[in-house]
Amino acid sequence: MSVLTASRAAVTSPGRGRLIAAVLVVFVVLAAILRGTHTLSLVPSDTTALHRWFNDVNRWVSTNRNDSPLFLYFFNEIRAFVDGLTTLLQDLLSQPSFGRPVPVIGWLGVVAVLTLLAVAFANLRIALLVVAGFTFIGLQGLWEESMDTLALTLSAVLLALLIGIPLGIWAGLSDRANAVATPVLDFLQTMPTFVYLAPFTLLFLIGPASATLVTLVYALPPAVRYTAHGIRSVPRASVEASESLGASQFQRLVGVLLPMSARTIVLGLNQTIMAALSMATVAALIDAPGLGKTILKALQTLDVGTSFNAGLAIVVMAIVLDRLTTAASRRTQVQQVPRWRRPLLAVTAVATLFCVYLSRTYLWAAEFPSEINIGDDIARLSGDFAEWVTSTFSDFTGWLKDTATTLLLDPLQTLLVESPWWLVAALLLALAFLLGNLRVTVVTAFCVAGLVLSGLWQDSMTTLAATLLATAATMLLGVVVGVWMARSARADLVIRPVLDALQVMPPFVYLVPFLALFAASRFTAILAAVLYAVPVVTKIVADGIAAVSATTVEAATASGSSTWQTIWKVQLPMARQSLVLATNQGICYVLAMIVVGGLVGAGALGYDVVAGFSQGELFGKGLTAGLAIVILGIMLNRITQAAAERRPGS
Repeated sequence: MSVLTASRAAVTSPGRGRLIAAVLVVFVVLAAILRGTHTLSLVPSDTTALHRWFNDVNRWVSTNRNDSPLFLYFFNEIRAFVDGLTTLLQDLLSQPSFGRPVPVIGWLGVVAVLTLLAVAFANLRIALLVVAGFTFIGLQGLWEESMDTLALTLSAVLLALLIGIPLGIWAGLSDRANAVATPVLDFLQTMPTFVYLAPFTLLFLIGPASATLVTLVYALPPAVRYTAHGIRSVPRASVEASESLGASQFQRLVGVLLPMSARTIVLGLNQTIMAALSMATVAALIDAPGLGKTILKALQTLDVGTSFNAGLAIVVMAIVLDRLTTAASRRTQVQQVPRWRRPLLAVTAVATLFCVYLSRTYLWAAEFPSEINIGDDIARLSGDFAEWVTSTFSDFTGWLKDTATTLLLDPLQTLLVESPWWLVAALLLALAFLLGNLRVTVVTAFCVAGLVLSGLWQDSMTTLAATLLATAATMLLGVVVGVWMARSARADLVIRPVLDALQVMPPFVYLVPFLALFAASRFTAILAAVLYAVPVVTKIVADGIAAVSATTVEAATASGSSTWQTIWKVQLPMARQSLVLATNQGICYVLAMIVVGGLVGAGALGYDVVAGFSQGELFGKGLTAGLAIVILGIMLNRITQAAAERRPGS
């Protein structure tokens, strides 16, 4: 049997594919016959008993916030502590403090301190990147806003590490703790960013404290996961050697496990910072200080230029912090320190102290000079470009929106929304069983029950339709570009930095240009979701295709296969698990962005969540919508994960 034939036989399952096709055909036929019956419809202004119960809880909290011991001695104390920490960091970096018109450390001091950290924990190249990156942010005219964002991010990361590393150590040492922590972390990472906001504002009010806490919870899973993974990855022989020498459990932890897992833990720090920086901008909806507010105001006024300028500042900050922590993780494996590093570190430390002194003494070193401001030019040029694109391609964008909505979105939405709820439920259960297993089917059954009990079945199906369509478009684009990157080193070199930049761009930034091009609509939210999810999907596909054995590809080529045949019949089938993983991650990212799209006319659950923030009588409905989004995410996540883990051909 040829390599080509063997690879196809190893990864395909025609029987299951025919069953899935048959299930879909039966569903479509029955949906056409039973259309409009048992749809569990709910008027947008109506609420259910569950929604009203949440409203009662909200009113009780508002009434008893200053009287209940639970709030007086627990939630209020937490809010005061976190607010104090965030305010302290703002006083240090961004806001006038201690009777001075400027922060404790001015811009020159901040750049110097970050440069010192780069020299100490990374290398000279990263130090130069730090100087260039933060100087560029200052030249954009966004220094104070950027430092507010940095202060919020640092406070959340500090708390996440203080909580996450001990939990990760516990999960790394104890199988039972790891078994308990894993589903909790899965739940936290499945939940879209937007959904975190409502419960935290209920308990901690709107403001910097809630913003820091919601950022902390969103950034916590990587800290726990990477720490536990690092400890569990330490070779057993090293642990046994320390045990044979009589080391106690604490000595093994401090002397063996933590040092040998240091690189993984620092990588966890990297991911924690990236998650916190992403959430810190979304938290602008609950009055988080910083660049997120600038972007949110630009979204409200359709100011593409201002939004792009602020988004670019976040991208630059994210790239600098990412490269700094990544280089630091690599330094943990370096055994020998060059002789010149210590003198350089000493000189840099002295220069840093001098720069901090200057930033506390002279106004020019405390406040970033405003004489040179390229931010206005960036905003103007990007705004003019967006206006030119809008006016030039308005006919095409209008046609594209109407066509895609009429031919794709409306039929799929009608199929799910107008079909009997029990028929859609049966379809979901059948797909869960065929793509996954019995356990996933049980989880799906509980998720379906949760959606029914939420009273938001139709809105959930509308959101599901948009999510499926956006995921399909994301996978199509991700597979095409990912295969190109995997087969061309030059394409990978050019495209990967673009994907990195898109991946750290705040979600709000995606909405503004699409809102200008396509107006407020479901299609606008879908396009923004595709652009938000494509980077991670493309990277996974590219890495999966690149991992296919070169020998297998060469054998297929030698047997006379064309480039298209090699891709379609060898590389894609053998990268099946990577493709399913990409689908899984694409769904999570799309679902998160579809919800944010509620701000620009996406409707359904996203609108319910937004309305819950702005209208007190709809708070319960908005909170329930957030839970429904989580349920959708868990259901889709479990089905695609099970499909990825299922053995080929089984």
